[in-house]
Amino acid sequence: MKAAILEALDKIALKEVAVPEVDQESILVRVKACSVCGSDIRIFHHGNPRVKPPVVIGHEVAGEIVKTGKNVKNFKTGDKIALGADVPCGECDFCKNGLGNNCAVNYAIGYQFPGGFSEYMLLNETTVKYGPVNKIPDGVSFEEASLAEPLACCINATERSPVELGDTVLIIGAGPAGIMLLQLAKILGASKVIISQRSKHRLEQAKKFNPDVAIEGTGEILIQQVLKATNGAGPDVIFTACPSNEAQQDAVRLVKQRGRVNFFGGLAKGKSEITVDSNLIHYKECNISGSHGSVPRQHKLALELIAAKKINVKGLISHRFKLVEIEKAFQAAEQHNGMKVIVEC
Repeated sequence: MKAAILEALDKIALKEVAVPEVDQESILVRVKACSVCGSDIRIFHHGNPRVKPPVVIGHEVAGEIVKTGKNVKNFKTGDKIALGADVPCGECDFCKNGLGNNCAVNYAIGYQFPGGFSEYMLLNETTVKYGPVNKIPDGVSFEEASLAEPLACCINATERSPVELGDTVLIIGAGPAGIMLLQLAKILGASKVIISQRSKHRLEQAKKFNPDVAIEGTGEILIQQVLKATNGAGPDVIFTACPSNEAQQDAVRLVKQRGRVNFFGGLAKGKSEITVDSNLIHYKECNISGSHGSVPRQHKLALELIAAKKINVKGLISHRFKLVEIEKAFQAAEQHNGMKVIVEC
């Protein structure tokens, strides 16, 4: 089979490798679509302690089962499936309580386990038993199903910082995750959704998803316009859907009394410290939370929302590349000229 092998930092090569062998507990998947995540780009350039080259990365995956081990009961050949990224170990207290994204082992597809930038991928026993492996509902394409993974992460964020009926929501960052959060906020009952982005090009794309207010800019420009849009009160809920220290600091300044802030986008290693006036948290009685990844239940819900056409992920797909064009796919994703980049394997 063909596989895009990450051999070293900034070096990925398409190679012919052996198709993985299925044991009694595993599943072999013919990958149909694997979308490019920002974390794939970070791994490509900067590595990750959980990723040991040579390895196949990619964790936003959809495909078809072509072979199963004899002890696999819940899946069969021909099933169309989508995968989440975070795989619970199944043994620790967090995993047993449905919080596998907080597992200390922190298994993930495309990290410790082989990813989806290949024609075939093997799902091991742990993934088959405990992981976010879900059948694709009727009417959902492989491309759309691959985007259930980032949508599940957004669902996790809205559970950590709930949007309530009538809330005003601010989303800082109008990339794919920001637009998914925008759509979730609307179906959860927000009366006003504000989205901001420093890039005019991306903000124009975000406007297609009908935010109530779209703001181009950061810092004081953002603060002034958000306060104007909220009559000086600030938003009830703020999601920072971008890897920005400034955005996190501004969110604490802007959030309404007793409001909720979610740090959705992680910050770069070595640059993750922010300065916050803790009295703002104290006197506002606001809640600040983080969210990271998702759990299998949320991935299943993401597929259901896509199938019900409650969340439009198809409209986020801007580029499609073949596996042999993996480097071009990474370049397109990194340049932010579009939204989601799909690799057709």
